[in-house]
Amino acid sequence: IVAEMKAGMLTINHEDGEEEKYFVAGGFSLTHEGSATDIVCPEAVKLDDIDGAAVTKNFEAAKAKAASAEAGSIEAAEAMIEVETNRSMGNALGMAMA
Repeated sequence: IVAEMKAGMLTINHEDGEEEKYFVAGGFSLTHEGSATDIVCPEAVKLDDIDGAAVTKNFEAAKAKAASAEAGSIEAAEAMIEVETNRSMGNALGMAMA
C-alpha cells in the first residue's frame, strides 16, 4: 500500500514499546506484507527539537505576509504554504493555531 502523507506528526512505534515522534512536512508511506512500513519524506524533525515560540512567531508572520500579498500571486501562495506548515507544526505540538 502506498499513501501520501500530509504535514503533521509521525509516530514511530518500536518493537520494544518505545515511541519516537517527528514532524514531517509530507511524503509517502509504503506498507509491505506483514505491516512493515517504509516512510519517505524530505524532512523529519523530532518534536522535542521544535521551539513552540518560534512556531507561533513564524505562523503570525506568515499570516501577515498572506494578508498583504496580492490575491492569486506567487507571494500569496508561498505565504499560505508557510501558514499551513506552521499551523501543522503547532498542531503537532498540541498548540491551538488560529
